[in-house]
Amino acid sequence: MDIRDRIGWNLRRLRKERNFTQEEFATDSGFDRGYISGIERGVRNPSILVLARIAKALDVDVIELLDPVKAQQFAKSARGQPY
Repeated sequence: MDIRDRIGWNLRRLRKERNFTQEEFATDSGFDRGYISGIERGVRNPSILVLARIAKALDVDVIELLDPVKAQQFAKSARGQPY
């Protein structure tokens, strides 16, 4: 799994665990919804500063966004479900 995909799956997982829509999360974190969507789809390449800001908004350590096992598990469970 590509690092961008891994970050995207983990961001989506953490956001959904907190019951945030993309719009709510974007507003709360100060990002555009389209940018958050791009990260979740793996088409954006966020900088470490952006990842730190996202992690802070989710109240997690940056390492949570990079976890390959959790990303893979969530991707498998979410396949076929709408974003």
